[in-house]
Amino acid sequence: MRGPDDKGLAVEIFVQRGFDAGELTGVTETLRLANEVTGDARFTTRIVSDMPGFVKSGAHVLVRAEPAIEDHVYADMMIVPGGTHVARQGWARRVRAMQRHKRPVVLLSQAATAYIRAADRPGGPVTTHWRDAALLREEGYYPTLSTRLAESSSGITTAAGGAATAELVIGLIEGHLAPVELAELGNRMLLSTIRRSDAEQPRDIADNAGLFDMRVTQAIKMMEAHLEEPLSMSELTRRVGLSTRHLERVFREVFDDTPARFYKRLRVRRARSMIEDTLIPLVDVAVATGFHSHNALARAVRDEYGATPSKMRARKTIRLIRPTDQ
Repeated sequence: MRGPDDKGLAVEIFVQRGFDAGELTGVTETLRLANEVTGDARFTTRIVSDMPGFVKSGAHVLVRAEPAIEDHVYADMMIVPGGTHVARQGWARRVRAMQRHKRPVVLLSQAATAYIRAADRPGGPVTTHWRDAALLREEGYYPTLSTRLAESSSGITTAAGGAATAELVIGLIEGHLAPVELAELGNRMLLSTIRRSDAEQPRDIADNAGLFDMRVTQAIKMMEAHLEEPLSMSELTRRVGLSTRHLERVFREVFDDTPARFYKRLRVRRARSMIEDTLIPLVDVAVATGFHSHNALARAVRDEYGATPSKMRARKTIRLIRPTDQ
């Protein structure tokens, strides 16, 4: 049985040093299982790089990559995983060439972030992993930036990546599969549901409601919505509709912690993200996470992570301005 489009699909995966091995596997394993379901080699993959040979992922996984030769051997689709050392200038020309040939390009997580930064004011809808999206909004004005799983504009799909990569690939190859093949592929991958690309990403702990009972989920949602101006425990319990003693008992059962300490850890976690991934002044980070002073922030961060905010920022290299294309 063949899908609506029986031509098959050649997919090029562009990797760089420090690439996300999970996202690469999400692409290759989904296409491998799709071939098993269809019973033929309908989907082929080719790994390329601007630094060909053996390329090591951020998790120390090695893959052999062919050279990405300009104006030579373009696939039907190009996918760029994110990673720890995304260098947009390495694949920007190839992306533009794919656009000229009217062939789709998919940029995952940090690769999508690099593209959005370089575009400065993207003309169409774009997205990336919600954590990077929050940082982009701190850095500049991106009116078309969303936190959906994927967005498409001008032949380029930007996507959250991560564990949602496999579902995205299923959506990309849907036109090459018959409905029964698509259902079987989902079953092979143990996916009870396949989310639409325009679904919102789970951005906070409370978005994974299935992990906790509703009382805990509601309390965490309240905490995450009030990081800048933390609620008192009495106000939190009033809004949740539980007594302080009852809420403390529930949190100890689930997290082995008190609601107050859990709340503070949420704020410190958000502060660490802002410290390491932005150049926002530390006093502003303190205000944005409810600590109201640099000293209070420093004590909380040191107690949680064993390092001061200044030292955490000093060991990171932050590049807000990306090199222009050659």
